[in-house]
Amino acid sequence: NLEEIFNKKNKTKLDWWQTCLIYEIFPRSFKDSTGTGMGDLRGIIEKIPYLKYLGVCAIWLTPICPSPGVDMGYDITDYRAIDEIMGTMEDFEELKNKLHKNGIKIILDIVPNHTSDKHE
Repeated sequence: NLEEIFNKKNKTKLDWWQTCLIYEIFPRSFKDSTGTGMGDLRGIIEKIPYLKYLGVCAIWLTPICPSPGVDMGYDITDYRAIDEIMGTMEDFEELKNKLHKNGIKIILDIVPNHTSDKHE
């Protein structure tokens, strides 16, 4: 355990993110659960046992909000919604809850300093 080794050597407690295996997921290409050719939130849910097996303690999700897709999903049109290609808000809630039940945190990649030219 990296944290135990560091603590014994330096007698310093580390924050969770300093010893955590963080797994970045680009949802659109991670796992397609519907056969559309695009990854989705349900696909990530299906892979939680695999992520746990790898020892992942947090996932970093690249944008899941609606976007015209000009800028790899970073051109957000609505920060309060889930892109319908990815699933629903209920799918996101299920993903979050199942990750937490498995001891895995979730980090959302949100860039508030720019949006899509189609943002309302």
